[in-house]
Amino acid sequence: MRAAHRIAAAGAALGMVLALVAGTGSWADAEPEPTGTAPTATGTVRVEPASDQDLAVAASARVAAMSIREKAASVVMGHVPSTDVATLRAYMDSTGIGGFILMGANIPESEAALRAVTAALTMDSAFPPLLAVDQEGGDVSRLPWDTFPSALELKHAPPPAAQDAFAARGGLVLRAGIGVNFGIVADETDDTSSFIYRRVLGTSPDAAADRVVAAVTGEAAGALSTLKHFPGHGAAPGDSHSGIPSTGMTKAEWLTADGRPFQAGIDAGAPLLMFGHLAYTAVDSAPASLSAEWHRIARDELGFEGVAVTDDLGMLQASGIDAYADPVGNAVAALAAGNDVVLAVMFSTAESAPRIVDGIVAAVESGALDPERLDEAATRAAALRLGLAAEGRGLLPCADCAPAA
Repeated sequence: MRAAHRIAAAGAALGMVLALVAGTGSWADAEPEPTGTAPTATGTVRVEPASDQDLAVAASARVAAMSIREKAASVVMGHVPSTDVATLRAYMDSTGIGGFILMGANIPESEAALRAVTAALTMDSAFPPLLAVDQEGGDVSRLPWDTFPSALELKHAPPPAAQDAFAARGGLVLRAGIGVNFGIVADETDDTSSFIYRRVLGTSPDAAADRVVAAVTGEAAGALSTLKHFPGHGAAPGDSHSGIPSTGMTKAEWLTADGRPFQAGIDAGAPLLMFGHLAYTAVDSAPASLSAEWHRIARDELGFEGVAVTDDLGMLQASGIDAYADPVGNAVAALAAGNDVVLAVMFSTAESAPRIVDGIVAAVESGALDPERLDEAATRAAALRLGLAAEGRGLLPCADCAPAA
């Protein structure tokens, strides 16, 4: 198995064999031991390490017991703009969706209040949702108390500085009770006029690759890292929040340029890969987020075995292109292309996620979406969630953790 899957499964165990051990010490009392510890409301869960195969078996068994609707809901990451714990809990309870992205409107004034928010979003601590945040630092920073160096500084500093910054950043994410950080920009460009320039970790393929590896390594203990925006925003001019940036770069050129930081991050063990709304027209006229070919390249040629997630599907709608005007159709197409989690933020309301779930169910029942593709996506997402539970990351917040260094 590749490192991408191993890091997600490290220290994980089957949920059905977890044993509660009474205890009074806090999660922060000691460094994690090889067997791992996870906080619960009543004490500490002590888990034995499980193999990748064990985790896959547990995820497969859980998905096999799900209805089509439950599978469909499990691959949707939604959002509503609120910090009210009752509103957020009702949203997760009523939709049954498998993930939630915290945006600025979900971040209260303090870490303690944020921990209450993430606890409210966690309906089942044995199978926690994928709670995610865009915590790059600098221009894209949801946590206002993140004062660690961002890409603006790190692109000009040695790689160990990126490792230190993302180790600290991962600690903030962990303390918040968030499991996933959409925080590592693996794009590269030296064009200071580029939309993405301020957020890249390197201005050449090698420089970006070195710092991406350092960031993944540093963040691993605190958060599940995500590489974005595959296959690379630097080569495609424009802003994907309002259009579909495109480039004529060939795959051969990409492999030696913009593809290198992604390959390095995958080899370093990043467990999530975010597919951008970017069209490399020499490879596929469709944006990568909807391209089966780019998903094939990521898995068959780069060896990625983790969870593929779309960039916000609302951005496709915002492009103004008629073909992408239907958010439900976009979600179904994204799953069919190979994504395991579909992300919906822009234009999202409390009714958006249920509509997407309904659309996925209808697509499976009509034959428009292969049920085996949905099973595959749901199983990958479930494995990541079971891993979070077993490791205690993003499970229950650490209320008394010492401040990050």
